[in-house]
Amino acid sequence: MKSIAVYCGASNGAKSLYADAARDLARVLVEHNISLVYGGGKVGLMGVIADEVLRLGGEATGVIPRALVEREVGHAGLTRLFVVKDMHERKAMMAELSEGFIAMPGGFGTLEELFEMVTWSQLGIHAKPIGLLNVDGFYDGLVNFARHQVQEGFVREGHAGLMRVDADPEALVRRLREAAGVL
Repeated sequence: MKSIAVYCGASNGAKSLYADAARDLARVLVEHNISLVYGGGKVGLMGVIADEVLRLGGEATGVIPRALVEREVGHAGLTRLFVVKDMHERKAMMAELSEGFIAMPGGFGTLEELFEMVTWSQLGIHAKPIGLLNVDGFYDGLVNFARHQVQEGFVREGHAGLMRVDADPEALVRRLREAAGVL
């Protein structure tokens, strides 16, 4: 596994442990020689993880829509920065550049990116592993809701299981590597 897209907030959140988790995930990625692919921002958890990957000597590739660059939230110090037309192009390019996906804590944009990758996997558009970094139980409600969807007959058990959940970045990356057939 050479690259993982990380979806995360454009803010740091209410607790410092979210930024700590972003730095921990960055360390794990660099230790496993996995490049970061992310939304290209310099703000919030996006900036924290990119800065830490770069500080540790790893590679960070950003994909950002032109409108966000023009608002000066693009990260200028990345290994690579792709400026694309819009959010649709951003998500497609991030998926193409990545061999797996991790959602960290974030807002609606993070969830939208996560759900698109889960849906694409469910539909057979890709077979790349997907993980939730469940920092301080952030995704407990989502995991419970997915169980509810299964119980109510709207989601198959196997599809709910497409999201691998772990609070530990090292364990989560190991699970994604195993799912991708990389030991």
